[in-house]
Amino acid sequence: MTVTANPPVRPRHGRPWTMVERNLMIYRHTWPVILAEIFEPLLYLLAFGLGIGTLVGHVPGLRSGVPYPEFVAPALLATAAMNGAMNETTFNLYAKLTTDKTYESILTTPMSVRSVALGEVSWALLRGTLVSTAFLAVVSALGLVHTPAALLVVPSALLIGFAFASTGLLVVTFVRDWQDFQLIQLVMLPMFLFATTFFPLSVYPRPVRVFVRVLPLYHGIELTRATFLGTGLGTGGRHLVVAVVYLAALGAVAFAVAVRRLERTLRD
Repeated sequence: MTVTANPPVRPRHGRPWTMVERNLMIYRHTWPVILAEIFEPLLYLLAFGLGIGTLVGHVPGLRSGVPYPEFVAPALLATAAMNGAMNETTFNLYAKLTTDKTYESILTTPMSVRSVALGEVSWALLRGTLVSTAFLAVVSALGLVHTPAALLVVPSALLIGFAFASTGLLVVTFVRDWQDFQLIQLVMLPMFLFATTFFPLSVYPRPVRVFVRVLPLYHGIELTRATFLGTGLGTGGRHLVVAVVYLAALGAVAFAVAVRRLERTLRD
């Protein structure tokens, strides 16, 4: 009697780019959603930067006088990168997990959970690239860009997107129902308002400054503002290194933990 050994189990080698391709096909019919991510920060810029900016003039507390619209514009770009990444890996991913059951069929293919997660984060970064590039083109047309270093806001926005896309991927593994998304907004909205988006850190009392410096959006705004204004060299370079390391570490740790939790969620 001949005993046939069971064939070895082959590892799953799905390509993360497959998830990006899938999302591109879907967004061919829902592209106005991406346009909304461009118009939202633009509306804030027109209302606060160009509107209130005429009353503020130059921003006090900085080493060199910076017109208020130029102070606000890079912060709004950083916020757009945050919102786009978080929305993609929280709202949209939760719908795929629960309502649509999208991943149940995807995981019957050679795609692994890690590949799916990496693909979703990559798609969020691609969206962030499109939004940040378009927003930079608009503010350039408005005459707010005065240095070629402003092009560095695009990779800066990518780093912000990576940090928040990975964080969103982790957060969604704790979401129990749609009502929990109110808690996410309860964190994101105050962070948007107080992470030096509309005024410099110097306006806060010292204890509040310590808290603000812990916020990931603060580091994202510091990074985009320094590259947008061309002040990233010299004494400000150390702060940029801190911002880059902070955002990269946050993204890497959040992604690693999120993949482990998604493995348990999708395999149960």
